[in-house]
Amino acid sequence: MKFLAKLAVAAAFAFALTGAAQASEQTELLAHANRTVDHLRSDPAFAQAARMIHSARAVLIVPRLVKGGFIFGAEGGDGVLLRRSGRSWSSPAFYSLGSASFGLQIGLEQAELVFIIMTDRALRGIEQGETKLGAGAGLTVVTLSSGAEGATTVRGGDIVVWSSGTGAYGGLTFNGSVVKADDGRNDEFYGDGATVSGILANRFTNRATRGLQRNLANVW
Repeated sequence: MKFLAKLAVAAAFAFALTGAAQASEQTELLAHANRTVDHLRSDPAFAQAARMIHSARAVLIVPRLVKGGFIFGAEGGDGVLLRRSGRSWSSPAFYSLGSASFGLQIGLEQAELVFIIMTDRALRGIEQGETKLGAGAGLTVVTLSSGAEGATTVRGGDIVVWSSGTGAYGGLTFNGSVVKADDGRNDEFYGDGATVSGILANRFTNRATRGLQRNLANVW
């Protein structure tokens, strides 16, 4: 009996450590997202991006999109989705972004991205949990690369993507990319039963998100 009791205590301790490690991953992602907002504000394209964020429905921040491979390549990254309400922002829901591509892609590249979601239909699609980006899915995605100028390059998009990176990311297309809610991370961070709609409605909150929310509120 004593052995079983000790085993139960050890298992509970290991579970607690695992939960703490997982929560730490979310906190680290939030910190990276906060830095991405800082980088956006210091970019020459910021004035244009800030105007769009002012009227956006939501933003999806992906602090580190990684691309790698030779001939066959793949992109992937984790991010957070926040919905705008006036000058304030909702709690962030955790998401992942992934796609596959073909071509000569030597080495490993990375970029940080802010998806500025301009229309209700785009937000509804993403909020449902999983959606594919691009004209084939009924969502138009246009890009605003770091240092870009001229509002004519980004008019008419359901989603406008600000990106800062090197190499092939300067002309990267997001058609076919899949945006998916990370239900596991949302549950770990906010508690069991945390839904994307509930998080974006601030029915689930966590004090660790306040820095990012304040930073976004100060964008314009």
